[in-house]
Amino acid sequence: MTEEQMLAGSIKHDAVSQEALYNRYSPKMLGVCYRFAKNREDAEDMLQEGFIKVFTQIHQFRSDGSLEGWIRRIVLHTCINILKKNKKFNESVDIIHANSMYSREEMIPSIIEAKQVVECIRSLPLGYKTVLNLYALEGYSHKEIAQLLEIEESTSRSQYTRAKAMLQELLIKKKIIRKSLKGKTSVGV
Repeated sequence: MTEEQMLAGSIKHDAVSQEALYNRYSPKMLGVCYRFAKNREDAEDMLQEGFIKVFTQIHQFRSDGSLEGWIRRIVLHTCINILKKNKKFNESVDIIHANSMYSREEMIPSIIEAKQVVECIRSLPLGYKTVLNLYALEGYSHKEIAQLLEIEESTSRSQYTRAKAMLQELLIKKKIIRKSLKGKTSVGV
């Protein structure tokens, strides 16, 4: 079934078309949800809620961009809304780590096992993980993140900086990267 057929059928509430659309895009969208969730079950719940919104709003898709991008935005916003409902992002800054961290732009080498990095990102405190995902992986600006999460722009920036530093420490601790004597990082053996 083509994307156009899936879209047309989904607008008409055709179950076969909706299932085909879900089967095509749910694996990628689960990956988006997984980055924001505590565990796989929470990610699956986010995905389910996201696709409910997709199917109730599918008639609003205007073909300005890709259908996958439109679905991704809905799923992403669903994840953010679920997180906002359950936690306050300003309170998720881990003050214990705030003073001891430093940041480097060259923190993560480009050749690293993606699964290990995702696991390290998922272990970050909620605010750090959310801002890191939105800024570094989804491409949102700090201003957009502040609006999405209802936090100050400076909070977004500081949580991003702290998330990078904490992520670097985790990657060094797990020997995914190693710190040289000069303080720079490189891929571990």
